[in-house]
Amino acid sequence: MVKIGYLECPTGIAGDMCLAALVDCGLPWQYLVDRLKCLGIESEYQLRRESVIRNGQSAVKVHVDLRQDRHNHTKHHHHSARHLPEIEDLIKSASLPDRVKRWSLSIFQKLAIAEGAVHGISPEKVHFHEVGATDAIVDIVGTCIGLDWLDLDELYCSPMPTGGGTIRAAHGKLSVPVPAVVKLWETRKVPIYSNGIEKELVTPTGAAIATTLAKDFGAPPAMKLNKIGLGAGSRDLEIPNILRLWIGETEEQPQKLKQETITVLETQIDDLNPQAVAYTSEQLLAAGALDVFTQSLGMKKSRSGILLTAICHPEIADACKTIIFRETTTLGIRERTQQRSILDRQIKSVETQYGRVRVKIASWGEGEHQQILNVQPEYADCADLARQHNVPWREVSQRAIATWESSK
Repeated sequence: MVKIGYLECPTGIAGDMCLAALVDCGLPWQYLVDRLKCLGIESEYQLRRESVIRNGQSAVKVHVDLRQDRHNHTKHHHHSARHLPEIEDLIKSASLPDRVKRWSLSIFQKLAIAEGAVHGISPEKVHFHEVGATDAIVDIVGTCIGLDWLDLDELYCSPMPTGGGTIRAAHGKLSVPVPAVVKLWETRKVPIYSNGIEKELVTPTGAAIATTLAKDFGAPPAMKLNKIGLGAGSRDLEIPNILRLWIGETEEQPQKLKQETITVLETQIDDLNPQAVAYTSEQLLAAGALDVFTQSLGMKKSRSGILLTAICHPEIADACKTIIFRETTTLGIRERTQQRSILDRQIKSVETQYGRVRVKIASWGEGEHQQILNVQPEYADCADLARQHNVPWREVSQRAIATWESSK
C-alpha cells in the first residue's frame, strides 16, 4: 500500500493552515510542541490551537503568538528577520528526524532562491522578513514534523487560486499574488485560477511548502480515503477558508516498476580549474544530488571543455543550481524534468572471512512476487578490507556475494 496525502486549497494555502490540518489529522499536540523545542527558539513564541467555525464548518486553527517584551510590550523585533544561513544553522543543529531537516532546509532554500530572484540578489543575502520570522520557521518545520509523523509516501496538491488586491509587506505595497509566490509557482508550473476572492490567499510560506514537497498538482489521485484534516485560515471569506488535507491509500501493482520524477541539470564549462569541478561535484552530492558526472567535449573556438551533469529530485533542484552557479564559472544551466524507473533497494551486511561487507540488493515486486535482479557489494567496504588483508579487491567482492548467496 502507498500512503498518499492531498492538499486541497480552495481558498489558498499558508503555513499555519498546513500545520493546523496536520493537527486535525491526528498529529499529537505534545509531540509537535516537544519536537519544535529542538530548534531552541521556544522563548520567542507560544504555540496554541483552537477549534473555529468557518462558514458553518468546524476546523482547527493554530496560532504562533510571538512573545511580548516584558518592558515595552512590543514584539521581539530582533527575531523578526533572519538570513538563510542562520535559519539553516537552526535546523541543522536541531535534534530532529533526518527527513524533517531535509524537507525544512529544502523549503527555505527554495523560498530564498525565489526571493533572491525577485530582488536580484543571491539566496544567502536574502533578508527574510515575514517569511523568515519566528512564526514561519515554526510553520515550516512543524509541517515537516507532521508529514514525517504521518509517514506519507507521496504528497499531491490541488491547483491554487490567485487571489487579488494588494497587501503591505516589508518592501512596501505589493500586488497579490506577491512576486515570491508567482516565482514559486513558475518553478513547478503550478496550475492556477481565480476564485473571485480579492485577498491574499497563497502566502510565500504556503507556496514554498507545496512547491517543494508536492509530487504533482491537479485533481486528487485515486485512493481509498481514510481521513481528512481541516486547517483554518485567519479570515472569514465568501467560501469556507479551510485547507483540507486528504489522507488515503492506494494499491501498488507488485510487478510494475516504480517511477519517480527527477530533474536533470547540465552545463558546459571551458574555463574552470578541474579541482573546482571536483569540489562542485562533492557539494552537489552532499546537498542530496542522486548522481553527478562529467564528460569531456570540444567547444567553440576548438576549446576543450566538460559537460557537468547533476541528477536530483525536483525539490532540491534550485539548491543544486545555486551550488553550480556559486562554485563554477557557468552563466547558464539547462534543466529538464524526466521520469525514471527505479528498483527497490535495501542494504544487508554479511560477515566474510575478511570482515563485514554491506551488500546492496535491488529487487522489484513484493512478497511472493518479489524478484531479486541485482546484488552488489559496497565498493568502499571491499576496498578497505582488500587493503587491510593485502588481497585483490575482486576476491573480497566475490566472497561477499558468495556469503550472501549462502545466507538466503
